[in-house]
Amino acid sequence: MSAREELSQNLKTVFSKARFPIKSVMDLLPILPQGPMTKFQGGGKSFTAMDLSTKLGGGNFPYNNVDDFVNDILSGLESKGLL
Repeated sequence: MSAREELSQNLKTVFSKARFPIKSVMDLLPILPQGPMTKFQGGGKSFTAMDLSTKLGGGNFPYNNVDDFVNDILSGLESKGLL
């Protein structure tokens, strides 16, 4: 499994619990098991929810489903050379 696939699976496990549509990162806080310090890992890479928010900025809210949200995160990480 590639780093992208592993990280995608990890992100979807947590973020699929959100109530969609999500309108901001604040909508995600209640579902994060360790709050902003919740870790997502894949292919030897590790990011906390706070890292993702800081490195990727505000996102393109609202998101209507988990797949669009996770794909946006992964694309952002790739475009910044972090994945």
